[in-house]
Amino acid sequence: MLENDQIINVIEKFFEAGKSKNLAILREIQLDDSRFSSFSDVPPYDLKDFATTITLEELRFVSISDYNYQIKNPKISIFDDMAIVAFELLQKGMLVDNKAFTGKLISINGRATFVLVKNPMWKIVHIHLSKIE
Repeated sequence: MLENDQIINVIEKFFEAGKSKNLAILREIQLDDSRFSSFSDVPPYDLKDFATTITLEELRFVSISDYNYQIKNPKISIFDDMAIVAFELLQKGMLVDNKAFTGKLISINGRATFVLVKNPMWKIVHIHLSKIE
């Protein structure tokens, strides 16, 4: 498999966790290391570490039923054992409030940047997601 294909495969696994609800994959494809960081388009907006990021990702994906995504126009830049992937991202689904038994259709048009390191397999070391208003 080509490097670009391996890298995109890791990113697709990230979003597929939202569809399949197999959240264990999130721990496998992200680097559990003090160098990991993430920014997101949902509060809190501070720079997050691995443990906080995993917790928030799991809560987010569990809260959205019928989740679907589309990665558009990915640009992959590889620098030895590091890769930067920037792309447009469309996410859709039903945001479910289990306490109130309500749901709200969501459609989020956004941008994403993922930084991956090869150690020995490609793993996500930084994520930045932002909405396009």
